[in-house]
Amino acid sequence: MSISKAIAADLLEIKAVSLSPSQPFTWASGIKSPIYTDNRVTLAYPEVRSQIEGAFAELIKAEFPEVEVIAGTATAGIPHGAIIADYLKLPFAYIRSKPKDHGAGNQVEGRVTKGQKMVVVEDLISTGGSVLEAVAAAEREGADVLGVVAIFTYELEKANRKFADAGVKLATLTTYSELIEIAKETGYVTKEELELLKKFKENQETWQK
Repeated sequence: MSISKAIAADLLEIKAVSLSPSQPFTWASGIKSPIYTDNRVTLAYPEVRSQIEGAFAELIKAEFPEVEVIAGTATAGIPHGAIIADYLKLPFAYIRSKPKDHGAGNQVEGRVTKGQKMVVVEDLISTGGSVLEAVAAAEREGADVLGVVAIFTYELEKANRKFADAGVKLATLTTYSELIEIAKETGYVTKEELELLKKFKENQETWQK
């Protein structure tokens, strides 16, 4: 089994990802979704956590070999980013969702020098908006952002367009397509549920019809 499929299987096993096509979840955006993801759960499982952080380190070395600093997004990307930076023996910083309203008013915390080559770590990519805002904040403060890495992506077309428009490279450990394939292979979902999951990826508004 590939590392991406192994991580997808782990996410299902520890219930970091839950699939429920017949009783959808409601996202903060109001979208009715057959999938809910909370990758913070991975931190509670040392073996899963170690596999994820090791895979992240290898992914970054392969995709962004010039990296000089790792930055985690607040809050979910911070623990993963810190562990990855330790694996790679690199400096670590983190990016707030907005600047502090006191003190120096920093949005990027740590020590990032002008032109320093950065990889931003996120746990999950849905529409991509929040992490791209973090990338923009880092660039405003002088970082040269090489790209974004994440554990998992829903592979939504909206996110793909946003990353393309921003000219930001995205690399993930596993994907929605791989996860639902594993769910089918392990009997986690029925054939009918699998078809609903595929429809969700194609259109988040009409998948239930």
